[in-house]
Amino acid sequence: MIYRLMCGGVSLLFAVFVFMKVDIVHKGGLVMVPILLCSIFSIAIIFERYVFLYQVSRQSRRVIDDVTLALKRGRIQEAQALCERVRSPVTQVFKAGIEAHERSRQEIREAIADAGAQEVPLLEKSLSSLATIAHVSPLLGLLGTVTGMVSVFQTIQERATAVSVVDPSLLAKGIWEALITTVAGLVVAIPSFVAYNYLVGKVQDIVLGMETAATELMNVLTQNK
Repeated sequence: MIYRLMCGGVSLLFAVFVFMKVDIVHKGGLVMVPILLCSIFSIAIIFERYVFLYQVSRQSRRVIDDVTLALKRGRIQEAQALCERVRSPVTQVFKAGIEAHERSRQEIREAIADAGAQEVPLLEKSLSSLATIAHVSPLLGLLGTVTGMVSVFQTIQERATAVSVVDPSLLAKGIWEALITTVAGLVVAIPSFVAYNYLVGKVQDIVLGMETAATELMNVLTQNK
């Protein structure tokens, strides 16, 4: 809950900054609106996922050691209580294996695999949206470039038809739109793409740690079978 509130605060601060730069947004045209929305969502997703994955990674190392130690001492209920006290994907996988400790090794493995299949999507939550933002933002910038150039040539055509000199200042609006949207799209896309790859790497590290810990858990639960 705390990191979600912090995430909303970061988004609000960014929105205030954007409002202060409203003149640039105005010059960028209507295409700047979806680009700015993409930037706000991107910041929110990056911040929320980073804090969540950091907490999961930190909690996992501590809980894995405590639960494994309790199981080696034969304290099944204590291990279950540890998993229930700390809610994370790793503890839910451990809890599923511990609840099936009286079953066969194959059944324990299946219980752990089923729990893992349910928890991994929670780790990957919103990452597909972040990838979409990283891909769509430069396309929106390109769209703004095209619409800006269309505006420029439309002005040139109108002046040429009227047989009058084209004032460069009349072309400024279209050129501003073309340049600002291109820059804005790239500014949103590049950090989003870098953050996406970083967060995917964090998820893979956590999943690999879960698999290693699950194997150790299964060995502890079945060592006397």
